[in-house]
Amino acid sequence: MLIDIRDEAAAAFEQVFGYQPNGIWSAPGRVNLIGEHTDYNEGFVLPFAIDRRTVVAVGTRDEPVARVGSSYADEVVEIPLAELSPENLGGWAAHPLGVAWALSQFGADLAAVPGLDIFIVSDVPVGAGLSSSHALESAVGLALNDLWQLGLDRQTIARVAQVTENRVVGAPTGIMDQSASLLGQPDSAVFLDCRGLDYRIIPLGLEAAGLEVLIIDTGVKHQNASGGYAERRASCELGASLLGVESLRDVTIDELPRARDLLDDVTFRRVRHVVTENQRVLDTVAALEAHGPRAIGELLDASHRSMRDDFEISVPELDLAVQTALENGAIGARMTGGGFGGSAIALVARDDVSRIQVAVDGAFSEHALDVPDTFVVRPSQGAVRDR
Repeated sequence: MLIDIRDEAAAAFEQVFGYQPNGIWSAPGRVNLIGEHTDYNEGFVLPFAIDRRTVVAVGTRDEPVARVGSSYADEVVEIPLAELSPENLGGWAAHPLGVAWALSQFGADLAAVPGLDIFIVSDVPVGAGLSSSHALESAVGLALNDLWQLGLDRQTIARVAQVTENRVVGAPTGIMDQSASLLGQPDSAVFLDCRGLDYRIIPLGLEAAGLEVLIIDTGVKHQNASGGYAERRASCELGASLLGVESLRDVTIDELPRARDLLDDVTFRRVRHVVTENQRVLDTVAALEAHGPRAIGELLDASHRSMRDDFEISVPELDLAVQTALENGAIGARMTGGGFGGSAIALVARDDVSRIQVAVDGAFSEHALDVPDTFVVRPSQGAVRDR
């Protein structure tokens, strides 16, 4: 599939801009196996890169101008490099052009680097909670790091993408998604400490265990820049402040009774989700290393219950997807991503994939809901230069 879309990106670039690109770069979407809304609380996450990718064809030009086109928009957006700023960027082009601006905050001199032409093609579903925007930002960040000869490491490129999301796009996201897209490896997850950005690659062993990760894309669109995500983040910051800690990373499960006494009910439940989710990430890593992927089902289930009841970011479609998958043999299931829509994941035996897909289709039809898109994703390689 990657070969098809990278050829498409190269051909479209030449058609739109009139010359061959300097190179082709790609970056994957991600699935967060466990650890939701812990990243901006300086906690732990365990995502993996998936085999759905965003490809960017990029060429340099003498004029100090950036132009960007894509397969999902008719217009080509053009702006002088000197005018790149959060105030001047909007719409879909804010993601790739925002990366160019964000790089100026990490040492790139926009008055000295060459101009750019970028064309984008992607097969990462948009709005499904699989980090399509971060895949785009990671691919562009890697490409510009190469073409502008900036010498940044991948953890720094992840920070560039985070700055793009926070200051240009206006989404108060953490650094998990970009890190997964840039650091992922086949059949492995990225165990990331979002405080110090230390990470370890954790083998998942899905192939040997005969397991697959099934995505159930509910079709309910979400946007991280919308109010629900920001409200949850504000609740976490309020909880940390009232508990007298720098972040919720510093609160242990043993301290939750004290938190219940100090906080209002809603803030307490938001705090409880983050604190227990951090522990679930640690427990999942331990279970994977000691017993393999079949041992993590209950942790996935508990994560979904916490997001549904304490953090209140699930929706009926996600709950139905999770419930149906579990009732039909999934080892574990949970919503993934920022919430308020998007996708659920189910850890399933390879032989059970088709049966669970049929069951999910039937359940949604019985509830008069649009049938979701279901497909298998596999832990894959992070961002690369393809040509």
